[in-house]
Amino acid sequence: NKMRVGLGYDVHKLVNDRQLILGGVTIPFERGLLGHSDADVLTHAVCDALLGAAGLEDIGVHFPDSDPDYKDISSIKLLLETFQMIHAKGFSIVNIDTVVFAESPKLFPYRQAIQTTLADTLNLEPQQINIKATTTEGLGTIGQGDGIAAMAVVLIQ
Repeated sequence: NKMRVGLGYDVHKLVNDRQLILGGVTIPFERGLLGHSDADVLTHAVCDALLGAAGLEDIGVHFPDSDPDYKDISSIKLLLETFQMIHAKGFSIVNIDTVVFAESPKLFPYRQAIQTTLADTLNLEPQQINIKATTTEGLGTIGQGDGIAAMAVVLIQ
Protein backbone atom coordinates (compact mmCIF):
# COMPACT_ATOMS: atom_id res chain seq x y z
CA ASN A 1 0.00 0.00 0.00
CA LYS A 2 2.33 2.67 -1.32
CA MET A 3 1.48 6.27 -0.36
CA ARG A 4 2.83 9.11 -2.47
CA VAL A 5 2.56 12.88 -2.13
CA GLY A 6 2.58 15.50 -4.90
CA LEU A 7 2.84 19.28 -4.99
CA GLY A 8 1.47 21.60 -7.68
CA TYR A 9 1.81 25.33 -8.29
CA ASP A 10 0.49 27.61 -11.01
CA VAL A 11 0.15 31.33 -11.62
CA HIS A 12 -1.61 33.27 -14.38
CA LYS A 13 -1.97 36.94 -15.21
CA LEU A 14 -5.33 38.73 -14.81
CA VAL A 15 -6.52 40.50 -17.96
CA ASN A 16 -9.66 42.14 -19.34
CA ASP A 17 -12.05 40.25 -21.63
CA ARG A 18 -11.51 36.83 -20.05
CA GLN A 19 -13.78 34.84 -17.72
CA LEU A 20 -12.39 34.01 -14.28
CA ILE A 21 -12.57 30.26 -13.77
CA LEU A 22 -11.19 28.64 -10.61
CA GLY A 23 -11.67 24.97 -9.79
CA GLY A 24 -14.00 24.68 -12.77
CA VAL A 25 -16.34 27.38 -11.40
CA THR A 26 -16.94 30.65 -13.26
CA ILE A 27 -16.60 33.49 -10.76
CA PRO A 28 -18.10 36.91 -11.50
CA PHE A 29 -15.19 39.36 -11.76
CA GLU A 30 -14.17 42.20 -14.07
CA ARG A 31 -11.11 40.29 -15.30
CA GLY A 32 -10.07 36.72 -16.00
CA LEU A 33 -6.88 34.71 -16.25
CA LEU A 34 -4.78 34.71 -19.40
CA GLY A 35 -3.59 31.38 -20.77
CA HIS A 36 -3.72 28.90 -23.64
CA SER A 37 -6.48 26.88 -21.94
CA ASP A 38 -9.11 28.50 -19.68
CA ALA A 39 -6.13 29.35 -17.38
CA ASP A 40 -7.78 27.82 -14.30
CA VAL A 41 -4.78 28.06 -11.92
CA LEU A 42 -6.41 26.03 -9.17
CA THR A 43 -7.23 23.09 -11.42
CA HIS A 44 -3.77 23.29 -13.03
CA ALA A 45 -2.14 23.12 -9.59
CA VAL A 46 -4.22 20.04 -8.74
CA CYS A 47 -3.27 18.40 -12.06
CA ASP A 48 0.42 19.05 -11.44
CA ALA A 49 0.21 17.72 -7.88
CA LEU A 50 -1.47 14.51 -9.10
CA LEU A 51 1.01 14.04 -11.94
CA GLY A 52 3.93 14.64 -9.58
CA ALA A 53 2.63 12.19 -7.01
CA ALA A 54 2.27 9.48 -9.64
CA GLY A 55 5.72 10.21 -11.12
CA LEU A 56 4.19 11.39 -14.41
CA GLU A 57 6.22 14.59 -14.98
CA ASP A 58 4.07 17.73 -15.26
CA ILE A 59 1.14 19.43 -16.95
CA GLY A 60 3.35 21.10 -19.60
CA VAL A 61 4.57 17.69 -20.78
CA HIS A 62 1.09 16.19 -21.11
CA PHE A 63 -0.90 19.26 -22.21
CA PRO A 64 1.60 21.57 -23.98
CA ASP A 65 0.46 25.14 -24.68
CA SER A 66 1.92 24.70 -28.18
CA ASP A 67 -0.84 22.15 -28.95
CA PRO A 68 -3.91 23.75 -30.60
CA ASP A 69 -6.08 20.92 -29.17
CA TYR A 70 -5.76 22.58 -25.76
CA LYS A 71 -6.64 26.12 -26.89
CA ASP A 72 -9.36 27.46 -24.52
CA ILE A 73 -10.03 23.89 -23.25
CA SER A 74 -11.75 23.52 -19.90
CA SER A 75 -9.13 22.63 -17.31
CA ILE A 76 -11.69 20.25 -15.81
CA LYS A 77 -11.19 18.13 -18.98
CA LEU A 78 -7.43 18.20 -18.33
CA LEU A 79 -8.08 17.15 -14.73
CA LEU A 80 -10.23 14.25 -15.90
CA GLU A 81 -7.45 13.10 -18.27
CA THR A 82 -4.92 13.45 -15.44
CA PHE A 83 -7.15 11.40 -13.14
CA GLN A 84 -7.41 8.67 -15.81
CA MET A 85 -3.60 8.62 -16.13
CA ILE A 86 -2.99 8.15 -12.40
CA HIS A 87 -5.84 5.64 -12.20
CA ALA A 88 -4.21 3.64 -15.03
CA LYS A 89 -1.05 3.43 -12.87
CA GLY A 90 -3.13 1.90 -10.07
CA PHE A 91 -3.38 4.96 -7.82
CA SER A 92 -6.37 6.39 -6.00
CA ILE A 93 -6.63 9.80 -4.34
CA VAL A 94 -6.68 10.00 -0.54
CA ASN A 95 -7.07 13.76 -0.22
CA ILE A 96 -6.28 17.11 -1.82
CA ASP A 97 -5.45 20.36 -0.02
CA THR A 98 -5.27 23.63 -1.94
CA VAL A 99 -4.69 27.33 -1.45
CA VAL A 100 -5.48 30.14 -3.88
CA PHE A 101 -3.51 33.39 -3.63
CA ALA A 102 -5.62 36.33 -4.80
CA GLU A 103 -6.12 39.88 -3.60
CA SER A 104 -9.64 39.82 -5.09
CA PRO A 105 -12.27 38.59 -5.66
CA LYS A 106 -13.07 37.00 -2.32
CA LEU A 107 -13.37 33.28 -2.93
CA PHE A 108 -15.12 32.24 0.28
CA PRO A 109 -18.62 32.24 -1.31
CA TYR A 110 -17.46 29.87 -4.07
CA ARG A 111 -15.53 27.34 -1.99
CA GLN A 112 -18.30 24.75 -1.81
CA ALA A 113 -19.08 24.98 -5.55
CA ILE A 114 -15.37 24.50 -6.32
CA GLN A 115 -15.10 21.60 -3.87
CA THR A 116 -18.15 19.91 -5.43
CA THR A 117 -16.95 20.44 -9.02
CA LEU A 118 -13.51 18.99 -8.29
CA ALA A 119 -14.97 16.10 -6.25
CA ASP A 120 -17.41 15.20 -9.03
CA THR A 121 -14.59 15.24 -11.59
CA LEU A 122 -12.31 13.07 -9.45
CA ASN A 123 -15.00 10.71 -8.13
CA LEU A 124 -14.29 11.82 -4.55
CA GLU A 125 -16.36 12.94 -1.60
CA PRO A 126 -16.27 16.75 -1.24
CA GLN A 127 -14.68 16.40 2.23
CA GLN A 128 -11.61 14.81 0.59
CA ILE A 129 -10.87 18.18 -1.02
CA ASN A 130 -9.98 21.30 0.93
CA ILE A 131 -10.12 24.77 -0.66
CA LYS A 132 -8.42 27.69 1.07
CA ALA A 133 -7.84 31.23 -0.11
CA THR A 134 -5.54 33.97 1.10
CA THR A 135 -4.26 37.35 0.01
CA THR A 136 -0.62 38.37 -0.08
CA GLU A 137 -1.36 41.44 2.05
CA GLY A 138 -0.92 43.71 -0.97
CA LEU A 139 2.66 42.50 -1.51
CA GLY A 140 4.12 41.54 -4.89
CA THR A 141 2.40 41.25 -8.24
CA ILE A 142 -0.43 39.10 -6.85
CA GLY A 143 -0.98 41.61 -4.06
CA GLN A 144 -1.18 44.39 -6.65
CA GLY A 145 -3.94 42.43 -8.41
CA ASP A 146 -1.92 41.48 -11.50
CA GLY A 147 -2.56 37.76 -11.20
CA ILE A 148 -3.76 34.78 -9.22
CA ALA A 149 -1.72 31.78 -8.08
CA ALA A 150 -2.62 28.43 -6.55
CA MET A 151 -0.88 25.58 -4.80
CA ALA A 152 -2.11 22.07 -4.25
CA VAL A 153 -0.81 19.07 -2.36
CA VAL A 154 -2.24 15.60 -2.87
CA LEU A 155 -1.89 12.23 -1.22
CA ILE A 156 -2.40 9.16 -3.43
CA GLN A 157 -2.14 5.46 -2.67
